[in-house]
Amino acid sequence: MSVVIRLMRAGAKKRPFYRMVAADSRRQRDGRFLEILGLYNPIVRPFELRVHKDKVEKWLARGAQPSEQAASLLRSLGIPMSTEGSSAPAPKGEKKVAAKKAVRRVPRKPSERKVRARTARAAKKKAPART
Repeated sequence: MSVVIRLMRAGAKKRPFYRMVAADSRRQRDGRFLEILGLYNPIVRPFELRVHKDKVEKWLARGAQPSEQAASLLRSLGIPMSTEGSSAPAPKGEKKVAAKKAVRRVPRKPSERKVRARTARAAKKKAPART
């Protein structure tokens, strides 16, 4: 079973409120979860974020992978994301250091059919109009 730490939407229409939960990755967003880890309220300014750090660290130690939004919120609290030994892809913001060699694209030659069609259209345009 692959466990993810993600946000589960709650609240009324146009008034979102989120619970941070540990859930099976195959479950739907607002479906069954394993444990509530905290809450996030984006409506109030500044946003409200309450997290049980010990529970989150326990799930991270067990190998749970946070979603991008959950990871961003956890980073803002200073909770370290342990990625040692995991096969998860690197976060979007981090770029690989390896230099990429510039490749010049050479335009392809058009097919014979397209060349014939172009020449026929050009000849049609140049031909005088009959009346």
